[in-house]
Amino acid sequence: MKTELFLQISKPSAKNLKQVRRLLYLCGFVCFFACSDFLDVVPENAATMEHAFANRNEALNSLYGCFSYLPAMGTVQGNLTLLGGDETWYIRDPMSASSIMWTLALNEQNVVAPIANFWSSRQKGDANGGKYLFSGLSDCNIFLEKVGEAYDLTEEEKKVWVAQVKFLKAYLHFYLFRMYGPIPIIKENQPLNAKGQQVNLYRNTVDEVVNYIVELLDESYKDLPTVIEDLNQDLGLPSQVINLALKAEVLTYAASPLFNGNTDYAGFKDNRGINLFPQTYDPLKWRKAAEALKAAIDFAEANKYRLYDFGDASQYAANLNEKTILAMQVRGAVTDPWNTELIWGDSNTNTQQLQQVCHPWLQSGNDYGSATFRLFAPTQKTVEQFYTKNGIPIEDDEEWVNVDPFGTRVATADDRWYISEGYKTINLYFDREPRFYGSICFDGGVFYGNGRMQQDNTTNHNYSWVSYMRAQGIDGAGYGGSVGTGGNRYSSTGYLCKKLISYLSSTNTSGGFTNMRYPFPIIRLADLYLMYAEALNETEASPTPEVYKYIDLVRKRTGLEGVVQSWNDHAIDGKKNKPATKDGMRDIIRRERLNELAFEGIRYWDLRRWKIAEDVYTQQPVQGLDIRGTTFDEFYTLKTLFQQKFSLKDYFFPIKESTLLLNSNLVQNPGWD
Repeated sequence: MKTELFLQISKPSAKNLKQVRRLLYLCGFVCFFACSDFLDVVPENAATMEHAFANRNEALNSLYGCFSYLPAMGTVQGNLTLLGGDETWYIRDPMSASSIMWTLALNEQNVVAPIANFWSSRQKGDANGGKYLFSGLSDCNIFLEKVGEAYDLTEEEKKVWVAQVKFLKAYLHFYLFRMYGPIPIIKENQPLNAKGQQVNLYRNTVDEVVNYIVELLDESYKDLPTVIEDLNQDLGLPSQVINLALKAEVLTYAASPLFNGNTDYAGFKDNRGINLFPQTYDPLKWRKAAEALKAAIDFAEANKYRLYDFGDASQYAANLNEKTILAMQVRGAVTDPWNTELIWGDSNTNTQQLQQVCHPWLQSGNDYGSATFRLFAPTQKTVEQFYTKNGIPIEDDEEWVNVDPFGTRVATADDRWYISEGYKTINLYFDREPRFYGSICFDGGVFYGNGRMQQDNTTNHNYSWVSYMRAQGIDGAGYGGSVGTGGNRYSSTGYLCKKLISYLSSTNTSGGFTNMRYPFPIIRLADLYLMYAEALNETEASPTPEVYKYIDLVRKRTGLEGVVQSWNDHAIDGKKNKPATKDGMRDIIRRERLNELAFEGIRYWDLRRWKIAEDVYTQQPVQGLDIRGTTFDEFYTLKTLFQQKFSLKDYFFPIKESTLLLNSNLVQNPGWD
C-alpha cells in the first residue's frame, strides 16, 4: 500500500483523543471510584451523560474513546509480550525506551503493584497509559446504552457502531482472559444506587467467559462491514473478516491444554465452591476451533486475503535476487502497511520507537546509528530455534551432525545475499532458512533497505548494508572497538531484531531516522493457517493431508519444502517419520509457529496455552554472545545473562492485592495468595 494512503488512517489523532478525553472528563462520562482499585461497573454523575451523545459527532467521539482502550501493540511499553517472555532481552532503563515490561521477564511480578496491570491500573508506568480494561468495558456498556440518543445518527450508522463496540467488548474480555484466566463478565453496568454485594462481582468460569465472548462476536458479526473499504476512515476497525478470525482464535485458546481439562487448577474455586476451570478434557473443543478456523480462512480468502508475497508487492523486487526476496517475505508480511496477509493490525500505534530499538549499526567507521537505540535483542535460544536451509531444526538435520555451530567460516560470493562476502563469522549463521535472515541481525549479516532498495548484491557485492554487532557503541566496547554514542544503547545478546524494521525506514549520518509507520499485526493469515493445522492435528488420530496442506503453504512462501519431504530427505535416523505421528506433528506445528510468528508477541501466549512455558523457560537460561569480549573468540563465547523462573502461578497475572481487599467475592490466582 502507498505510504501516503497509510498515513491517512482512520483512528483519532493524539490531539483529537485529548479533546475526547477532556470532553469525557467534563461530562463525567468515565467517572469511576477514582481513589480505589475496585472493579468499577457503576458509573457516577449519570445526569451529565446525555451530553456525550447529544449528536452524531459527540457519539463518534465516544466511539473513539472506547477504542482508545485497545493496548498499544506496537510499543515495548504497551505490549507486554514483546519483552515479557524469553524471546528477546533488554537492558535496564535504556535511553528513551521503557523497560517496564522487561521486568516481567526478570521475575519481578508482584501482587502489591503488579507489572502490566490491565485489571486496575493506578500506579506510575502502568500498562496502556494507566487505562485499565474493565474501565473500557464500562465505557462500552455506556455507549451501547446511550448511542441511540444521538438525534442525527442514522439507523445504519447506529447498527455498525453498536456492532463495533460489541466486538471491542469481546476483544477486551479476551485480552483479560488470556492474562488472568477466569474473569468477571461485564454484560452491563450496575445501577447507580447499587451497593454492597450487588457490585462485588464474582469471577465467571472459563467456559462461561469463552461462551460470552463468542456470543458477543456472533451478535456483532451481521452488522459489521465484510471488509474495511474506507481506507481513509476505518482502517483498524473491526470487520466480518476480523470478527471470524478473533472467534477462531478464542476457540483455539479454549481448546488448548491450559484451559481444557487442566487438573492443576482442580482446587481453584471461589467462595461459593464453584470450580473456575473445567476439569475434564473435551476433544470436541478442538473440533469447534477447527471449524471456526476453516470458516475464517475460507471467508478471508474469498475476500482476497492471501499470504504476502514481497515479489509481487514491492516495486523493487524485479531487481533483487531470489534469496533477498525470500528473506523479505516474513519481514514484509509484518511491516508492509495493510498488505494482503494482514487480517487485523493496530493502526493507532506509531511503530517508530519499536523500529529504533531494533535497528543496528550498519557501517563501520561512519555514524549510521545515532538515531537508533539498538536494544531489542533476540536471545540465543531464539537464534538457534530457526530452521536450517533444509527446513528442519538444527538438532534434527543430518547435515549438521558434525558441524560445530561456533566453528568459524569465511563468507564466499555465494553467501553474499545473507552474509557480507569475505567476512569471518561462525557456522551458526550459514545455511539457515530465509526467515532467519529476514528476522535476525547478526554480526556480518546483510541488511536490505535503509535507503538502498533499488538492488541488492546481485551485481555489486557491496551494495547492501552490513550489520556490525561487534561495534555497538558501548562503554568498554569489545572486539571491533567503540563506535558512536554512549553506553546505554546496545544489544545485550549480540543480536537485534531485523523483522520489525520496515525496509523503507532508514537512519543516516546526520543522526536522523526516517520512519515508515506500519500497523503492528494482531492477526495474520499465516497465524490462522498454522492454528488450523494445529486444531486439525489435535482432532484427528494422525495427521491428515489437510494438516500438511496449511503448514506447507506457510513454508512454501519462504522457499521451504513440505514437512514430510523435508524430514524424510534431511532428518537424522529416527526423526525421518516424525511428521507421520500426531505427537510429532504437534511438535513441528509448534516450532513452525515460533519461527513464522517470532517477535510478534505470539510466542508469549502460545507457550502458556500449550502449558509448556515452565519447561521452555527453565531448561535453558537466557544466553547471548559476550558483547564485551576483546577478541574474536571471546565475542563468540556464550554468556549466561539470567536464569528465569517459571512455575504454575506464572501462567496467569496476579490481581492487585488492594482490589481483593475491596471485593471479598474475588479470588486471587493460584500461587499469588
